[in-house]
Amino acid sequence: MYDIKTYYESQSVADAVRLRLEHPEAHIIAGGSDVLVQMREGKRAGVELISIFMLDELRGVSIDENENIRIGSLTSFSHITKDPIIQKYINVLGEAVDQVGGPQIRNIGTIGGNTCNGVTSADSASTLHAWEALVELTGPEGKRVIPIKDFYKKAKVVDIREGEIQTAILIPKASYENTWGYYIKYAMRNALDIATNGCSVNVRLSEDKKTFDRVRVAYGVAGPIPMRCPKAEEFINGKEITMENIETFARTVLEDINPRDSWRASKALRQHVAVESAKRCIVESVKRAGGVL
Repeated sequence: MYDIKTYYESQSVADAVRLRLEHPEAHIIAGGSDVLVQMREGKRAGVELISIFMLDELRGVSIDENENIRIGSLTSFSHITKDPIIQKYINVLGEAVDQVGGPQIRNIGTIGGNTCNGVTSADSASTLHAWEALVELTGPEGKRVIPIKDFYKKAKVVDIREGEIQTAILIPKASYENTWGYYIKYAMRNALDIATNGCSVNVRLSEDKKTFDRVRVAYGVAGPIPMRCPKAEEFINGKEITMENIETFARTVLEDINPRDSWRASKALRQHVAVESAKRCIVESVKRAGGVL
C-alpha cells in the first residue's frame, strides 16, 4: 500500500537531527495525515522516512520562563482545542484547529505537520500569523527561533535548514495578553473540506472598551502563503469602535491580499468572502473583548 524505501524511528530530538544529517533526502513523518496520503497518491513513492512520532518531549502546551505559550510541534489538534492554557489565553486557536478534517484527523494531525506542510490553506496558519507566533527549530547548531511570517518562504516551501526539525510553536505574551480573537473558515462543505478562505482577527481594546488599541488580521488562501494585512491594521488601530470604521477596515484588506482564480473559487468570490469575514471576525472579537457595538 505504501512504497517506503527505509523507515527510521527517532529516539530523541538529537537522534532526529542526526538522522536528518545522515539522510538529507528523507522525509519527516509525525502523525502521517499528510505524508501517508501523498505516498498513496504516488507523490512521495519510494522515499525514506524519519519518524518523530514517539518523541513525547515534543507534545503538550505550557507557559515557558518568558511567559510564552509553548506548543510542542507534535501536539495534536484535539489536544490543542481541549488544553486549558489554550482555552484561557488563545481560545481562537483551539477553535481554528477544531475545523481541520474530521475527528480522526484531528486526533492524529499535529500543529508541526500543519505548519511544516507550508500550504496557505492550513487552518492553523492564519491564526498563528495574527497572533505573531514564533517557530522554534532545532538542528546541529542548536535552537533557532524565527517569526512565523519568515518561516513561510513561498507556496509549500518553509525555512527548515539542513538537519533541522521543528520543535515548537511559541505565542509571545505581548501577543496574547488581554487579547481576544475569532476565526472564520469558508469552505464549500461544512466538514472535511479545505478552506477556500480563512480569516483570523484579534483585538486589544482600550481600558474604556471604546477604542481599538491593537488589531491583527491574517488570512489563509488569500495569496500563495498565509499573510497579515498591515494596511488594514494601520487604518483601524487607535480608531473608535464604530461600524463605520469596521466597514472601512474590512474593505481595506483588499489592499493587502492577492487571492487567485482557481477551479475551487474565483478571485472575485475570494475577495468578497475576505471582506465579509474580516467584518464578522472583528465584530465577534470586539464582543469577546467586552466591547459594545
